[in-house]
Amino acid sequence: MTDMTIAREDTDSKARYVARIPGLEGEGELTLSKASDILIIVDHTGVPDSMRGMGVAAALAERVIADARAAGQKIVPLCPFFSAYIARHKDETADVIN
Repeated sequence: MTDMTIAREDTDSKARYVARIPGLEGEGELTLSKASDILIIVDHTGVPDSMRGMGVAAALAERVIADARAAGQKIVPLCPFFSAYIARHKDETADVIN
């Protein structure tokens, strides 16, 4: 999905990853809570019907994992989609999952 963009929006205690695809309505999102400087909690992933089946949720999961790894953070996977994603990718994600 070369046209997809993912941006991160932050507040003091929360963050949101937003995926957009030109020409499609809506946006995919993954939200998290910042428990501490080294611990984040992924609590929600949502993708509109217009983006289903395009790998948007997986791209959001991969992005938050990459960012957490780069920042030396651990992730608590509370979101059902994210938990299932982690279960399917245990070997590749073990270093960032708390």
